Amino acid sequence: MPFVSVPKDLSKVKTKIAFNLTKRQLICFALAAAVGVPTYLFTRTAIGNSAAVFLMIGLMLPFFFLAMFERDEQTAEKILRNVVRARWFFPARRPYRMETLYEYLEIDQIPTVHLDVAAFQMEKRGIRTERGNMNREIAVTNNQLRQLRARISKLQDWLKEEAENTAPPTFADVISNILTRRE
Repeated sequence: MPFVSVPKDLSKVKTKIAFNLTKRQLICFALAAAVGVPTYLFTRTAIGNSAAVFLMIGLMLPFFFLAMFERDEQTAEKILRNVVRARWFFPARRPYRMETLYEYLEIDQIPTVHLDVAAFQMEKRGIRTERGNMNREIAVTNNQLRQLRARISKLQDWLKEEAENTAPPTFADVISNILTRRE
C-alpha cells in the first residue's frame, strides 16, 4: 500500500495553478519574461549576445527573487516594506542606544551595580559583598548629590529674590536680620 504524507498544518500548503507554480510565482515569472526577453532581443545586435544575456538575467533576477523568497510566511515585499518603515519612516528612539538608562531618562544620579544571584543571597543573609559595598557607597553619594542640588536650588531662589529687591536695606532691616540670625 503506498504511503502519502499529509502535513499537519495545512495553512502552509499553497495551491498550485500551472506547472506546479503558485499564482504569485506565475505572475512574477510572466513579468520577468515580459521585461527580459524583449531586452535580450533588442540589445543582442548592439552589445553582443553574451552581454545581452547577462543584461537579461540581471533584469529578470529581481522578479525571480520576488516570486521565490519567503521567510516566516512573509513575502519579500512585505519584509522590505517593514524594514523601510522601521528604519526611515517611523524610526523609534531606543533607550538601549544610550549609554545608561539614567542618561536617557535624564536622571542625575549614579547607577548602582547589578548584584548577581549569589551576591544577592549573601546580602540577604547579612553577609557583606564587594558589590553590595559599592552599592551602599553609591547610595550615600546619590543622597549627598540630592542634598547639594537642594541647597543649590535654595541659593538660586535666594539670588532671584535678592535680584528683585533693588531698594537698599534700611539700618533697622540690617539690625533685625543680624538679631534673627543669632537666634
